[in-house]
Amino acid sequence: MSYLPIFATILILVRADFYSSRYDDFDVEPLLENDRILLSYTKCFLDQGPCTPDAKDFKKIIPEALETSCGKCTPKQKQLIRKVIKAVINKHPESWTALVEKYDKNKKYRDAFNKFIEENE
Repeated sequence: MSYLPIFATILILVRADFYSSRYDDFDVEPLLENDRILLSYTKCFLDQGPCTPDAKDFKKIIPEALETSCGKCTPKQKQLIRKVIKAVINKHPESWTALVEKYDKNKKYRDAFNKFIEENE
């Protein structure tokens, strides 16, 4: 009896517990260094402007990532998300407030997500 199909199935199921690693190497530095780019992503997430293909992908997972405190994020994705969120909070607090209101109107996930943001990278 070959265990390869069983192992492959387990590997697929375990991998499904995380978002695609496609964005693990996403370069966030342009967002952090260029306010125009950071704001364009923020406007996309708020339905106030156009979305790049990457921003559109990120926007799709925002609700689930918020609800689970990035539970399906890889460690690298968690690090990148924390960096970008901290940049938005520091440079554009009004945009951060609008994002929080849009994606967590009932304040159901705020405490847990804030804790996630403050965790060590």
